[in-house]
Amino acid sequence: MSTPTDQIQPESSLPPLANFADFHLDPKILKAVAEQGYTQATPIQAKAIPIVLEGRDVMGAAQTGTGKTAAFTLPIIQKLLPNANASTSPARHPIRALILTPTRELSDQVADNASLYAKHTDLRTAVVFGGVDIKPQAMTLRAGVEILIATPGRLLDHLGSKTADLSQVQILVLDEADRMLDMGFLPDLQRIINLIPAQRQTLLFSATFSSEIKKLAQTYLRNPVTIEVARQNAAADTVNQVIHFVKSENKRAAIVAILQNRVKAGHTKQCIIFTNSRLGCARLARALEHDGIKAAAIHGDKSQGERMLTLEAFKSGAIDALVATDVAARGLDISEMPCVINHELPFSAEDFIHRIGRTGRAGSKGDAIALVDDSEKRLLDDIEKLLKRKLPVSALPTMNTTTKTYIQSPGSKPIAADPFFYMPYESNKQSKEVIAETVSPVATSKPADGKNKKPVLGALLGGSKK
Repeated sequence: MSTPTDQIQPESSLPPLANFADFHLDPKILKAVAEQGYTQATPIQAKAIPIVLEGRDVMGAAQTGTGKTAAFTLPIIQKLLPNANASTSPARHPIRALILTPTRELSDQVADNASLYAKHTDLRTAVVFGGVDIKPQAMTLRAGVEILIATPGRLLDHLGSKTADLSQVQILVLDEADRMLDMGFLPDLQRIINLIPAQRQTLLFSATFSSEIKKLAQTYLRNPVTIEVARQNAAADTVNQVIHFVKSENKRAAIVAILQNRVKAGHTKQCIIFTNSRLGCARLARALEHDGIKAAAIHGDKSQGERMLTLEAFKSGAIDALVATDVAARGLDISEMPCVINHELPFSAEDFIHRIGRTGRAGSKGDAIALVDDSEKRLLDDIEKLLKRKLPVSALPTMNTTTKTYIQSPGSKPIAADPFFYMPYESNKQSKEVIAETVSPVATSKPADGKNKKPVLGALLGGSKK
């Protein structure tokens, strides 16, 4: 068991360091960071990096899209630099840092970041996960690698075949630790930890930590520092949320109307639509295709190759609607993803935060829309309890195809069908004035400036990084 933790509360007296140069990182690392366009650290980075550099164990909680990956990869690279060498001998490149993640997509995202930040050093990084050929991964591991990013199942495969050795691991990271410590991952996780030296530094990062998970996580930590940036279990304030009460049988039509009217309002159709089941995911994608929406599904039954092709099509704009299960709730890093739609509310309130965290990332604005049936009100209550606030509810008009009017509710006066009926939030005075010149909307929206830019999809393909 760990000893009591030091606590850094949100908005604490700890002064944030504004620039990465203030962390006294090696010039090679600073050069790589600058090449990615970053100069100022986010709050989680400002608070975590100095503590990780001190060698302390850390439990870090921050909203999605706030830079948790750099908060641990940058100090890990700095700490391992004394061991960097250009030798071709595998023995000179043992695994010194192990980063475990719950999904293939998140593994590859973390590996891509680690590779970019270590590009000017002699440190080697690699990623291993299931669903792809294990042989190339084995060859990479046999050649030697200092920083390994992995999913637990595939790592155990490599350990069983003796292509990976964890006896020299100095730093262990559990990314999305709440999911990593879920009972489904715990047996594999325990087997892996038993092969790592007890004298190590352990870092746990996630957007959500329940009290039960905190207690469990601390069994792996020694005198940890708990860092909480902003209120725990909170959605980023760059995400504009709205709830529409829609019967289940009408949700598909509602999605079509939402996307069509977003385009008329100056937005793009591009969005991620979350469902709860693999079968429902596939069916919804096919149905949206029939409705004229360019859609494709991504879920656990898809092979890694199929996921890669789908994500590349989404990146290129060939697909507008990416229909996904929670396999995409963590790890998809799309810097300007404009919209997330919950076709169904997740059974876990924490998963709702991760889903809507796919938009509004890295300071960009985004919309999070939830379609809620009466049968899902209990799930909505759980989400609002976790968020500690009520989510705004907006009426979703239905169109009378004969009169071309929207009727908000029985007995209400029909209003002319207009392209601005779906506007989940209002960003400034200018947007009000623009809308006032058209037709009175049900709700208001932010202006279209900058909304036609294509989102940038983070690297999500498998393989090794050098």
